[in-house]
Amino acid sequence: MYRFTGVSRLLLAAGSAAFLASCAVMGPDPQVALRQADQAMGGANLKTLRYAATGTGGTFGQAWVPGQAWPRLNITSFSRVLDYESGAMREDSARARSEPNGGGAVPLMGQGEQRVSGFVRGTHAWNMVGPAPVAAPVALDARIHDLWTTPHGVVKAAMKNAAMARSDGGRTVVSFSQPGRFKATAWIGSDGLVERVDSVHPHPVSGDTAVTTFYSGYRDWGNGVRFPTRIQQTQGGSPVYDLNVSEVQANVPTPAPEVPALVSGFVERPVSEKVADGVWHIAGGSHNSVLIEMADHLILVESPLYDGRALAVIAEARRLVPGKPIRYAINSHHHFDHSGGLRAAASEGITLVTSELARPYFERTLANPNSINPDALQRSGRRATVMGVAGMREFRDATRQVVVYPIDNSVHAQGFQMVWLPKERLLIEADAFTPGAPNAAPPNPPNANHVNLIENIQRRGLNVDRILPLHGRVVPYAELRRTAGMR
Repeated sequence: MYRFTGVSRLLLAAGSAAFLASCAVMGPDPQVALRQADQAMGGANLKTLRYAATGTGGTFGQAWVPGQAWPRLNITSFSRVLDYESGAMREDSARARSEPNGGGAVPLMGQGEQRVSGFVRGTHAWNMVGPAPVAAPVALDARIHDLWTTPHGVVKAAMKNAAMARSDGGRTVVSFSQPGRFKATAWIGSDGLVERVDSVHPHPVSGDTAVTTFYSGYRDWGNGVRFPTRIQQTQGGSPVYDLNVSEVQANVPTPAPEVPALVSGFVERPVSEKVADGVWHIAGGSHNSVLIEMADHLILVESPLYDGRALAVIAEARRLVPGKPIRYAINSHHHFDHSGGLRAAASEGITLVTSELARPYFERTLANPNSINPDALQRSGRRATVMGVAGMREFRDATRQVVVYPIDNSVHAQGFQMVWLPKERLLIEADAFTPGAPNAAPPNPPNANHVNLIENIQRRGLNVDRILPLHGRVVPYAELRRTAGMR
């Protein structure tokens, strides 16, 4: 029998410790863990999957007060068709407000629901607006993220993207990055089912944006495909989905959506209309801006959506008035569609003018890195300069007077701002009034946002001639009054 000496015992102990340490460093083989999860969930031969659900949610980026939770929704129908083979997804939903305050295109409380159809395939995202496809490049990163962080999607994406793995209390934790799109960590239980995905994707306002998704109540929906009955998700720290899944179909025969020509050929094209001497309404998309020429500089009202739109508008402003710097970009309010171009404006050294209520939120949020897919601000190395407006703020020189007023008591947003040009009698506003089709019947009952805007105009004693909306066409003030049921 071999007898261990003190030295040999020390060598054996050291070798065992080194072996255990190497196992701890190496962790489980990620590809083995992912193949086991794929098999457990029935994903090995899964090319497409459709699921339907109902539940509750929140409108991302449309908080009533800057920094508060997203407005709550009732989701009366929700479905996604996921095509893993083509890298495509279709989402259809119907949603209604479950609280009165906050933004978004969902009708006001008790006045109906919003129906939305959104698509992504490859590097193109679009929505259907009636029968017409409308490019939605601002939604591309989020939709790619949503496709590849589903239970089966995250496993398939991890297999392709050099995943790493570790063990955690009986679960396997797999982490990977899809370059330029998102990072994800999937928590896989001992049964091979994906329980949770922590992910980060780029966003035009909040930069690297955290998402946490929980999957629970798995069941076999046929053909060996297992999918959760409950999906809970937070984005940017607040709930966006709590869905109860009622139907799942595997390998549905529906072909992947083809990218429409209007979408594949889309480019941002600002269209300028001179509405007064030194004032231009810049349209040509879903969101407008207004350029105001001062004696030695320019003021841009609204830098919306994302870098692509904002930089195109800035270039148009410089074309209209070459040689004068854009000194200020006035933001109407903090909702993400209206503030999505502020990072681009800041990258150009433009001072951002927001409400004082929103200033701390923007200073904090715009300081977030956008490292996954670096945007103009990230690449510039600049920090955003934010000026807050408390009450009102006047910009004046020998050329003209520009006044920023709050829109008080709005159900749409707190820290809501409008811009008034007294000499030209022009009012610039967003979302408080979006002109409809000419001669369209006014809503019944009147829209609360329309009535509130008129009340703010009257309280300030503004003698408005025309409204320059940040959605839609320039209209006379009488159009707002008619739409609100007033004469």
